[in-house]
Amino acid sequence: MKRFFQRYLPDHQTLRTHKNLRFLGDLLHDPRLWHFSRRYTVRGLAAGAFFAFVPVPWQMLLAATAAAWLRFNLPVAVAMVWITNPLTIPPLAYVTYRFGAWLLGRPPLDWAFDPSLDWLLQRAGDIGMPFLVGTLTTAVLFSTLTFCVAHLIWRWHIISRFRRRRALAGAR
Repeated sequence: MKRFFQRYLPDHQTLRTHKNLRFLGDLLHDPRLWHFSRRYTVRGLAAGAFFAFVPVPWQMLLAATAAAWLRFNLPVAVAMVWITNPLTIPPLAYVTYRFGAWLLGRPPLDWAFDPSLDWLLQRAGDIGMPFLVGTLTTAVLFSTLTFCVAHLIWRWHIISRFRRRRALAGAR
């Protein structure tokens, strides 16, 4: 598990010198931000999952800032934000809007999306609150689920490696 993350994520020197992360200063020198242990990596996954669903720009920057201040694995938190990308945002936005409308007890409105600022400003009052409630609830639920599942998978991986090692030692 650890090798998988280390193979595909950028190294800490690259991220430390990144121009958009310079404002974090000495926080980036904390070794916990770059360590791939279960505690820091699983928490980084959960933080990244949370910020992936927060409907604001600069999600990677928010995830990096939260990881630096809370001492989670920074590269994992930033990479996890890419759950939401240009291909997944439209269906996720629709699903979270419907979920928010259901949570608020409102019937979802029938509307056709028009990618213009006028349409967005006209519909913001109708869809804004259900969308916001849906995305924030989804962010909390998905980050909690990510934390639990990642923790269990990591634990299972460690236990299975231990059992294999023990079986090999017993066979000798």
